[in-house]
Amino acid sequence: MGRLEGKIAVVTGGASGIGEGTVRLFAAEGAKVVIADVQDARGEKLAEELGTATTFCHTDVSQEGDVANAIDLAVRRFGRLDCMYNNAGFGGVSGLIDELDMAEYDRTMGVLLRGVVCGLKHAARVMKRQGSGSIISTASVAGVGAIFGPVVYSTAKAAVIHLSKTAAVELGPLGIRVNAICPGGIATPIFATGMGLTYDQADATIEPMKAVLAQAQPIKRSGVPADIAEAALWLASDASSFVTGQAIVVDGGITLAPGGIFGGDRTAMSPEERRQRFAEALQGKG
Repeated sequence: MGRLEGKIAVVTGGASGIGEGTVRLFAAEGAKVVIADVQDARGEKLAEELGTATTFCHTDVSQEGDVANAIDLAVRRFGRLDCMYNNAGFGGVSGLIDELDMAEYDRTMGVLLRGVVCGLKHAARVMKRQGSGSIISTASVAGVGAIFGPVVYSTAKAAVIHLSKTAAVELGPLGIRVNAICPGGIATPIFATGMGLTYDQADATIEPMKAVLAQAQPIKRSGVPADIAEAALWLASDASSFVTGQAIVVDGGITLAPGGIFGGDRTAMSPEERRQRFAEALQGKG
């Protein structure tokens, strides 16, 4: 019997990267999964491949109605909601603080923070009636330390961590657990799309990206979506039934001793300079 046998989950950003890896693992472990994403072709293809254990729902997490619809679809199709995984994300606006494009700031926070709030709100609406459930959100090491990402992305991810803690206090007495996962350097399309590539173009960067990321932390390999999917599986399962309000770091040790592309001296480069170094390394210039 799978570790999620009989459980129902919604995974936002489920068509690629960490989300896709999680959908595959959840389905393999017995869960029924709603794949919620804006990437229609990829999401529909994944759902077709995995069969009746999954269904796709077009979902822009910055739009509350889309998030509510994905959760309601899970309940209509499968009868309940046991796990909500707020995973959708992108690099968002970058640049110096005094040069921020505020329209892009709003778009970035709409996905990275508002989307998580919407997921929590509507998952809690269903889970309160059941008296049980696990809500997981993808934060980042950029929400733990100040050197791992652009200022807005890092701020949003720090907010996701604190949101998870405060929501855990509110929802714990109702049988609902709330936790966050903080990935480190995971080889997914998010890095390359942040440099202006499409998702299809970004797929071709995954292997070179692994070589670049392997330089960045004490464990000398790149993180892969399966590393985060395994953490999400544990948090979604009954094995973590006494765990709530936690920000679980899955990073190969990068927050302990950042080096390589991120620089050994924590003050030597700004986050934007580190991002540029990563882009150059990925293109074979570093």
